[in-house]
Amino acid sequence: MESNGSSDDLLSHSRTKESPSRSSPGHSIPSSPSSEEITSAKDEKSGTQKTITGRIAQIFNKSSDVYSTHRSIDFDQSEINKVEVSEMNDEDQSSNVTFEETMKKIQSLDQGNGIPNNLPAGLFIDQQYVIAPEDLNELLFSSDSNFLKSLAEVQGSTELEIGPWKFENDGKIFKRLVSYVKAPSKLIKAVKAYEEHTYLKADGKNFAVLASVSTPDVIYGSTFRVEILYVVTPGLELPTGEQCSRLIVSWRMNFLQSTMMKGMIENGARQGVKESFDQYATLLSQTVKPADLSSNKEQALASLHAEPESDWRLAVQYFANFTVFTTVFMGLYVLVHIWLAAPSTIQGLEFGGLDLPDSIGEFVFCAVFVLQGERMLGIISRFIKARAQKGSDHGIKAQGNGWLLTVALIEGSNLASVDSSGLSDPYVVFTCNGKTRTSSIKFQKSNPIWNEIFEFDAMDDPPSVMDVVVYDFDGPFDDAESLGHAEINFLKANIADLADIWLPLEGKLSLACQSKLHLRIFLDNTKGGNVAKEYLSKMEKEVGKKINLRSPQTNSAFQKLFGLPIEEFLINDFTCHLKRKMPLQGRLFLSARIIGFHANLFGTKTRFFFLWEDIEDIQVIPPTFSSMGSPIIVITLRKGRGVDARHGAKTQDENGRLKFYFQSFVSFNVAHRTIMALWKARSLSPEQKVEFVEEQSDSKSLISEESGSFLGLDDVSMSEIYSCSLSIPASYLMEIFSGGELDRRVMEKLGYLNYSYTPWVSENSLISERAVYYKFEKRISSYKGEVTSTQQRSPLPDGKGWLVEELMNLHGVPLGDYFNIHLRYQIEDLPPKAKGCRVQVLFGMEWLKSSKNQKRLTKNILQNVQERLNVTFALAEKELHQNSK
Repeated sequence: MESNGSSDDLLSHSRTKESPSRSSPGHSIPSSPSSEEITSAKDEKSGTQKTITGRIAQIFNKSSDVYSTHRSIDFDQSEINKVEVSEMNDEDQSSNVTFEETMKKIQSLDQGNGIPNNLPAGLFIDQQYVIAPEDLNELLFSSDSNFLKSLAEVQGSTELEIGPWKFENDGKIFKRLVSYVKAPSKLIKAVKAYEEHTYLKADGKNFAVLASVSTPDVIYGSTFRVEILYVVTPGLELPTGEQCSRLIVSWRMNFLQSTMMKGMIENGARQGVKESFDQYATLLSQTVKPADLSSNKEQALASLHAEPESDWRLAVQYFANFTVFTTVFMGLYVLVHIWLAAPSTIQGLEFGGLDLPDSIGEFVFCAVFVLQGERMLGIISRFIKARAQKGSDHGIKAQGNGWLLTVALIEGSNLASVDSSGLSDPYVVFTCNGKTRTSSIKFQKSNPIWNEIFEFDAMDDPPSVMDVVVYDFDGPFDDAESLGHAEINFLKANIADLADIWLPLEGKLSLACQSKLHLRIFLDNTKGGNVAKEYLSKMEKEVGKKINLRSPQTNSAFQKLFGLPIEEFLINDFTCHLKRKMPLQGRLFLSARIIGFHANLFGTKTRFFFLWEDIEDIQVIPPTFSSMGSPIIVITLRKGRGVDARHGAKTQDENGRLKFYFQSFVSFNVAHRTIMALWKARSLSPEQKVEFVEEQSDSKSLISEESGSFLGLDDVSMSEIYSCSLSIPASYLMEIFSGGELDRRVMEKLGYLNYSYTPWVSENSLISERAVYYKFEKRISSYKGEVTSTQQRSPLPDGKGWLVEELMNLHGVPLGDYFNIHLRYQIEDLPPKAKGCRVQVLFGMEWLKSSKNQKRLTKNILQNVQERLNVTFALAEKELHQNSK
């Protein structure tokens, strides 16, 4: 997730260096102290802080000569930071403004901007504490607080220097500097680090502080910063009346320079920051009491008491309407008339025991009286039926052990009405995993109060969605009319936020009235922490397949990629193409509740996911020329489902169902069988599951496609590997990308078999794309692998050449699904006098999974690509010269 616009400006400013005045000659820099002074200073400052990212240095185990060289490069920057901290300490001595007064000043300057979104690399702390938000803010960030010093004692840091908070940029920025020395470890010496804290939000109840941490003495330390975002907001209301605060700590890596070590640095930093925040959270829990969510749940539910309802009171309220009044009045009127009137003589067609109306007026009155009586009986029947449904599910305890879902229905607001009275008889139906819970009916109310609790039987799998529908009770034999509906997606919602939520209803009536329901939802796992392992074991028994448990790092990257909750775990992922207008190279991710796709093609990212329950059908289309000889998996969603993933669908049929096409899997059988197994295990009934297991009982056990860990898909660092000048114009040379006869002859002479391609398809007036497929001859690769490639063509800005970007994926070769190959061809005309064109080719490797053989693979592929480029352009120049003659 990205921060909002206002926060981005502050984030950007916080990463800039201090003004030159901080290191001007007017400020003297103290000379280096003697060894005795250093020893004395260390003894006096035993309680110092070890910064959050000091542990980043543990990922490096380099030789001392490299370390010394890099340290000398960053010496100037570290000296400047030392002067900054020293000067800020000097200014602190003359400052008499308290932290509380400063917060009030910031609050008065607050422009009402939203709270910054969490940083995308993940969360380390998401906990609620029994303390007011302003007090927690002061504990963590006040200069008078001892929390940082206590943390330093726990972590073993030294030379802690906390600078004062200062206003900068005409009072728009409020920041401070903190420096420390991390204790030496088994791998490295002591490391100096600097933190720059900047307030992004402070309105009295919500606080956000960004910490930008630099470690210049670490290898590659000048290439990155670790950014930590602390957000303090009000927490849930506690039944005891105590104030509660929620602390969320998220992070990300900010790379200032491109480096080939980006993946290693980020992975090592993640582990170091996590260890630091484990100690941080432990110390904070010892200082401030954490809010017990489980007991809070019990207290929150115990505080709910159903509104006492008397049958006589409800009867009076329900029957107090015009229909009942007129019917009763007419009935009494007729009874009084019978008592006063004398018996009439028998006349006309009447006979003893049959008294017919003697006039048209009498006939009309009898008809009206009968109709009123029928309506009266219907109202009485509805009341009796509704009272029988009163709290039919309330108080039923959940059974079993697993995922326990508890829903507290508190009240409704502005519920719509279908008649002219402006009131309705609403009741609510909750549906989750095929099970329903129904509330009692509230008569003639638009703002009903229920205070009812519903529990769903424990589920083996975590629920994906819960449907909430509000109906208007019309009678025992009439179809209930919906007053509004809503869907709670547990994959997109934070379960902590559902503990007290006003849920807006959708639908024409509810949107017009702005109807809402007040709910409290709790989802607990009673099986403990081995959910993923137990689920995979169950899947193996059901479908006869071996499924490997992924590492925490892989699961964390998967959750970050799709914004999923921490309980969602990755089962498998596959390299494939998403077929739309053009095949899009990417990866398909499978988990217990979702199937997702991610691609990063030429900087354009495509990402979506949908639920297994949303899938209506899965089919396989045999290989075709357009699919590059690969079978296609076609996934059809149910009508109205997967709307968020619409941009990934190839077509939408006449029934409004989205269809997704996936092809070019490295191992189609493994991918197809895994998809079918997860879909059937999640969406089929128990009887259908048994039938499916019997069908698959004779199948062999399959091992997961991936043995490495999934890495985040970021932009690829590219470098120049080929450059030459040719004696032909750029427009002629582009014939090797045209799909014509020259293109085919060059590919055949390179030793590529079964060469095929799709026509260029224009995405807009300048950019067009095509897909390419071919096989290797045995002399090129003993594995006879295959290549699927996507090429994008666009003119250069000056119009004197072309830019061709290519994304290649290898199939049928060892570790071929671990990486993608990126090539960028820049072909531009030379000046008119030079006659010819210049070719420049850039190369990059995008690693999809970690491997110990990255360097060896990169070297081997690079040599192969360079040989191919030399032959390609030499053949192209020769062929074009022959054709011109």
